Amino acid sequence: MREIPREQILRRLAAENPWWEAPHQVSSLYREWRPRPYLELFYPLVAESEVRRAVVLMGPRRVGKTVMIHHAIARLLERKVPPQSIGYVSVDHPLYNGLGLEELFQLFAEATQADVRERPAYLFFDEVQYLRDWEAHLKSLVDSYPRLRVVASGSAAAALRLRSQESGAGRFTDFLLPPLTFYEYLELLEEADLVQAHRPSPNIGRLNQRFVDYLNFGGYPEALFSKEIQADPGRFIKSDIIDKVLLRDLPSLYGIQDVQELNSLFTTLAYNTAGEVSLDELSKGSGVAKNTLKRYIEYLEAAFLIRVVHRVRRNAQRFQRATHFKVYLTNPSMRAALFAPLLPDDPAMGHLVETGLFSQWAHGDQRIHYARWNRGEVDLVVFGQAGRVEEATEVKWSDRVVVHPEELAGLIDFCRRRPELGWAQVTTRSVLDVEEIGGVTVLFQPAAEVCYEVGFTQVTGKVRRGLRELSQIVRTRPRGPRGKSTGGDSLPPGED
Repeated sequence: MREIPREQILRRLAAENPWWEAPHQVSSLYREWRPRPYLELFYPLVAESEVRRAVVLMGPRRVGKTVMIHHAIARLLERKVPPQSIGYVSVDHPLYNGLGLEELFQLFAEATQADVRERPAYLFFDEVQYLRDWEAHLKSLVDSYPRLRVVASGSAAAALRLRSQESGAGRFTDFLLPPLTFYEYLELLEEADLVQAHRPSPNIGRLNQRFVDYLNFGGYPEALFSKEIQADPGRFIKSDIIDKVLLRDLPSLYGIQDVQELNSLFTTLAYNTAGEVSLDELSKGSGVAKNTLKRYIEYLEAAFLIRVVHRVRRNAQRFQRATHFKVYLTNPSMRAALFAPLLPDDPAMGHLVETGLFSQWAHGDQRIHYARWNRGEVDLVVFGQAGRVEEATEVKWSDRVVVHPEELAGLIDFCRRRPELGWAQVTTRSVLDVEEIGGVTVLFQPAAEVCYEVGFTQVTGKVRRGLRELSQIVRTRPRGPRGKSTGGDSLPPGED
């Protein structure tokens, strides 16, 4: 049997780098996609020349890592980086089987005649987790070639993060690309004007329709414009994303034998997203030992499928022995793929809205908890880096709470016990209002607007409008029935 000649491998490499032959031309497959706003955070790490570090781009499947790499390459070309100094390798291609990172680097140097010791070069390894000992070879490249900038990406996030932390200390910079935020979703649809910077949404009905679409389909860029995917999200999201993680990535990383057991647990947690669970309850319901369940949950969290959120007391202190916790899907649209898309008035929509809001905050550095005690609870408690409570939010998908403030007794009690919290936030379906309740200023704001604002802050690092600014806007608006601020049309009110 003949071996595949080296020339064939070089031809494949040239096909992956069309800008070598047609300068400034990234494949039209990637040019037709609008860049995610996250590119503005990612590109400076790629272009950084002073710090000798490789960038490890991590994230769930199908969130746009490969597309963002090519958008970064396009920007390098726009800024007059020589095309022969930029290389891209899709490591999972069968032609590269058995080749390590250093051998792939040598192929790049041979194909382009690039002398990386004399001039800067940029090399992108996509799906790097398929290479054995990739982290050691990546560190060696960084140490051996000071003028080489290397980006390695992969979807097996658990392995990438673990190995980059263990072997790349001081040599790797991790960058997590999460599912689309609601801010990015509207930006890519060119409908960001549905959320105004200095006044309430001019069309809350349209904004809510887009928000429901986002919760059901919007976490993945490919699903954004595809009616076929939205008509059958199970085929795309479940088969191509979730199943590959559960059936291939995690078993291969951790040697999991009972894949059906893991799959069943994930399905249960997805159905109960934003709900409180305990290992005792899960063990009794599934017949699986608590220690095994704990490992499975750690695996699912490492794979960016779920996030565990721990409980705090009424005074915002952690429990010494945590018996209960919440589990959120990292991407709310996974629920629709596993079961069915939810309609706006579905009883489960309240938990999906909470999952969507949590997923915006989960992109940042804040610590997210929830509070629950015998006579009260708060859905989301956001801690800043200094350990102070920055926000307390009760998530509703209903306007009912505006005229029944007694239902917020737990939230008001919690805020009054935290001197730094003079504010509380309650999401609604369509009402924007601000009221003083029990000595606490409560801002009622549509959930869609809150998700947009939080996503904007996480992606851009800027605060678009704070609670104080928004409250002043609300107070100066015309007042409608029952003291509510008037706004655009809305979907019919629903229960949370």
